[in-house]
Amino acid sequence: MKKDALALAQSFFRYLETERRYSPNTLKNYRRDLEHFSEYLEPKKLSRWAEIKPHHIRTYASQVFIEGLGAKSIQRRLSAIRSFMNYLLREGIIKNNPAEGVKTPKAPKKLPGILDIEQIHQLLNIEATDPVSLRDKAIMELIYSSGLRLSEIVRLNPIDLNLSDKSLTVLGKGDKTRMLPMGTEAIKSLKNWLSCRNELANPNEEALFVGSRGNRLSRRSIQSRIKHWAKKNGLQQDVYPHLLRHSFATHMLEASGDLRAVQELLGHKDISTTQVYTHLDFEHLSKTYDKAHPRSGKK
Repeated sequence: MKKDALALAQSFFRYLETERRYSPNTLKNYRRDLEHFSEYLEPKKLSRWAEIKPHHIRTYASQVFIEGLGAKSIQRRLSAIRSFMNYLLREGIIKNNPAEGVKTPKAPKKLPGILDIEQIHQLLNIEATDPVSLRDKAIMELIYSSGLRLSEIVRLNPIDLNLSDKSLTVLGKGDKTRMLPMGTEAIKSLKNWLSCRNELANPNEEALFVGSRGNRLSRRSIQSRIKHWAKKNGLQQDVYPHLLRHSFATHMLEASGDLRAVQELLGHKDISTTQVYTHLDFEHLSKTYDKAHPRSGKK
């Protein structure tokens, strides 16, 4: 790039620093990313930023991907290029942003952690006698039994339960309701909690699960109580409500192989969201194979 082109880049960094108030670390990253892009462009013998076309940026993204750069790093580099081009567009240097139509590679989804069945039994092995422990056991049993989100367990009212029909109705994302089955252990724990709920609940409180002040139990309180029981029962890993939901989904898929049914139970709008559990299921099958097959080479 010619000196006037490089001067525009310096002007862009001053703009980010003075007008946009970007942090020194972000400025450092943007500078490094644009310098790397400029080095890539040098053999192309481009003298002005206005000469850059979408195919230059697409080819650049493909090249760094082939070289092994991670998806998130490529996303960051393209973000820097796109921001710079928007600046040039604002200054009237270019007529359109060549980076606008370039799709960033999707970062691979991080697989959720789970508890195995033995760890679930360990967590739920609670000798519940007082109202607080009975409540906590009912919360954890219900999340694992029906794969509830934290927000869904918080919103529940006793009227949402149908113990005789072994079902409950939850209000999920987008205020969409769905009916879910409940397991025997969850129903048993709920009955025990409901028998003493009035000892904690304020007279006009509608919530199913209440705290020591008699009001609806908060998200943070539920998270804290689950961590308490995980530590008390000797579990080494961090345990939180969504981990129980992940464990529910994985165990259901392992046992049934019915992805559509698990999607319905979880309340996922798109089945691609549920498909992450097929990877977990495959990991389980792969480990079983390695342990069992005489020719796996992993013994």
